[in-house]
Amino acid sequence: MRPILKYSQPFFYLTSFYLAVCTLLRVILLTDIQVRSTFHLVDYVYTIVGGLLPNLLVFTVLSIPLWLYLFFLSNEKFKKPFGYIIWGGMVLLLLYLVLTNNPIKAYGSVLIDIVCAFISLKIILFAWMLWNPGARLRIRKWLFGLTLFIYTSAILLNALSEYFFWKEFGVRYNFIAVDYLIYTNEVIGNIMQSYPVLPIFTVLGLFSLLITLLIYRNSVDCLDSLPPFRIKLLLCTTLLAGCLLAVWLLPLYAKAESSGNVYVTELGADGPYKFYSAFKDNKLSYTKFYPTIKQDLATATLSNQVGWQAPPFSKQNWGKIIQDNQPELHKNIVLISVESLSADYLAHYGNTDHLTPFLDSLADQSMVFTRLYAAGNRTVRGLEALTLCIPPSPGESIIKREDNKDKFTTGSILKQKGYTVQFLYGGYSYFDNMQDFFEGNGYQVIDRSSLNPSEITFANIWGVCDEDMAGKMIRVLNQDAAIGKPFFAHWMTVSNHRPFTYPDGKISIPGNARSRKGGVMYTDYALQQFFSRAVQQPWFDNTVFIIVADHCASSSGKVALPLEKYRIPCLVYSRNFIDAQKVTKLMSQIDIMPTVFSLLHFKYLSKFIGQNVLDNSYKPRAVMATYQDLGYLADSTLTVLSPVRQTKAYHIRTAAQKDSLPPAFISNFEEVPIQLVNDSMVNMAISYYQTTAWILENRKYQKLKENVSGNASKN
Repeated sequence: MRPILKYSQPFFYLTSFYLAVCTLLRVILLTDIQVRSTFHLVDYVYTIVGGLLPNLLVFTVLSIPLWLYLFFLSNEKFKKPFGYIIWGGMVLLLLYLVLTNNPIKAYGSVLIDIVCAFISLKIILFAWMLWNPGARLRIRKWLFGLTLFIYTSAILLNALSEYFFWKEFGVRYNFIAVDYLIYTNEVIGNIMQSYPVLPIFTVLGLFSLLITLLIYRNSVDCLDSLPPFRIKLLLCTTLLAGCLLAVWLLPLYAKAESSGNVYVTELGADGPYKFYSAFKDNKLSYTKFYPTIKQDLATATLSNQVGWQAPPFSKQNWGKIIQDNQPELHKNIVLISVESLSADYLAHYGNTDHLTPFLDSLADQSMVFTRLYAAGNRTVRGLEALTLCIPPSPGESIIKREDNKDKFTTGSILKQKGYTVQFLYGGYSYFDNMQDFFEGNGYQVIDRSSLNPSEITFANIWGVCDEDMAGKMIRVLNQDAAIGKPFFAHWMTVSNHRPFTYPDGKISIPGNARSRKGGVMYTDYALQQFFSRAVQQPWFDNTVFIIVADHCASSSGKVALPLEKYRIPCLVYSRNFIDAQKVTKLMSQIDIMPTVFSLLHFKYLSKFIGQNVLDNSYKPRAVMATYQDLGYLADSTLTVLSPVRQTKAYHIRTAAQKDSLPPAFISNFEEVPIQLVNDSMVNMAISYYQTTAWILENRKYQKLKENVSGNASKN
């Protein structure tokens, strides 16, 4: 029993330290001015004492790396021939990572450098211990101390982060914390400007070093005599049982947090588990964190804006009846979402690098929406806007949420009208939950797994190249046309994405240059190849093609919502059907499909918040968001709604231009803060986002139960 207790000392000491830090943090947060509530004795007990249980369960899981490290400490592995085999295996692994185009290297980030550096260090230390047995204990103790320092630093850093997060938002970690990891550059910059970082981290480092030394001195002797394998196996079995128990109990404990006092519930929780829950659930409550007005007012305001019949939510088939005097045209529709195609890559918006010669030429033959803004800055946001035609919600996209099926979508309307409805993607569609979303909304999903090896000439970590997918598109659409039904195919491209690799010899920039400009140019080339083959097909003249970006290439800027980082191009082309023209109205990505449906004279009951911008009653505006900042642009004013019920407004004015461009194509703006925010504009912004949140939370955005084609008597 004694060897087990001795070898478990690091775990016991670190667990005690974690529990002590969490308890101290709770006491500090209890005294914070954010806590504006009356606490009873039972509340204090639940908060301080009851909170130890989730802390213990969470740290049991977090201690897995420590136990794995201790488990693999052994002298046996250095004996011949095992030591040489292990060392040789690590060398071969390093050579594989350095010399081959493996998935880690293909991604094109610094991850490959980190992995190679770690393996190189392991090779050096293992070799040192292999050929110098006398150094093994010294090296182990040094690595043991480093491991303890990493744990203590992480515990203290998390407590510090939780403290500042609470000071700003009055809650434990939620999806905003997840958002902070996504916008690392902006967040680090904000922290550097807001807090005395150097003194804080100096004190944190010194205190962590002191705690590490105390734990080290009281537990390092466990390395002097390593326990036999059976003891280690017993410890790992016990740990595994504890982790399984923790994984089972933590969700139950979280669901049981039913205190009527929000502060009691928040303070009694464990921060890292709240972060995990936020990452998993990916929601951010609008009513809890954002400015609100009475829901009846918000509903009425938005209903008036988009033309919903009042009251709009009294029954399942609510919405706006779309009428048209012309007969419906059931033309085929091909919607191409182009990865990261910022407007300023096109010559029409002032680009002089000739990156998109095909799209530039096609624009001259198309309906071009010149003042179009993306709904977000991630692919799922673009897919959401084009499919659901609603403003973005705070937190994660609907596509990645649990309640994402049987929604009112562009596909559901087209299926009612007899269309074949498909989503095509060159990668594996389980990524970003795309397969679950599109299949759950009646789309047939065709992705990389649907391609035969003979159909793939080039692929990287994101999927097959756009040229290969263009060929697949032609084959699929030919099969669709042979059925005799109209088809709707939504193709999401992948090549204009890191690592920006593509087949050599296609464009002037080599495929291994890993150039963003090359990614844009190759995507343009692949689209040209698609159209050159499509024009030869009998269905070409009966098809409407929509080419639109999912989002811009980057989203960072001096302000939370830099407009130039949301400006995207959109071309609607149909030979001998749609005249070449420029639509210069301010509009959003959520308006594209309702507008295309109007070109086809569709009659239907619409739940869309997106509108037909060609309608005389359309009120120009655009909606856009990050994961937490929600923007509403109208009348040269950008209103931004943020957590903790903050509201900001900016006057939009054109910035200095290097080259003269038509006003409709200028995308370089200055956002000047407005001190006195217009209440009517704020209420309109709130109405858009609050009502959208209400509709989704109450499951009012489900697809229609019957084929409603605009006949008022059916509703």
